[in-house]
Amino acid sequence: MKMMKYALYLILVLVGLTFNQKAMAAAGFIDGLEDVPVMEGLSQLPNDAISFGNEESRLVEAILVGENSSFAKVEKFYKDTLPQMGWSFQGKKNSSLIFYRDRESLEITQTQANPLKIRITVKSKN
Repeated sequence: MKMMKYALYLILVLVGLTFNQKAMAAAGFIDGLEDVPVMEGLSQLPNDAISFGNEESRLVEAILVGENSSFAKVEKFYKDTLPQMGWSFQGKKNSSLIFYRDRESLEITQTQANPLKIRITVKSKN
């Protein structure tokens, strides 16, 4: 009986680690946005980032690029990932994905298809 419990526990731990590795597989987080991950396969262009603000408002913009990614994959990744970080998906506006959290909005826009280039903007809502 103890052996069965141990085996079940081990299986649950291994399954948990497998799902957690997918989340950790992201290349990190966007500079200036500690809770917005960079999707695996994309990288941030460091010289194109904008970040300014104070305790009352802020504006952060980052450009991500990827050779073998599509905007459909980006959409799925961020729709699955951002709600875990408190962002709620509001829908699409033109070709942008819109998320809200507290008094901020996050917008993800495809600016180029091949290679894929997206702009992520977080700004305070008025």
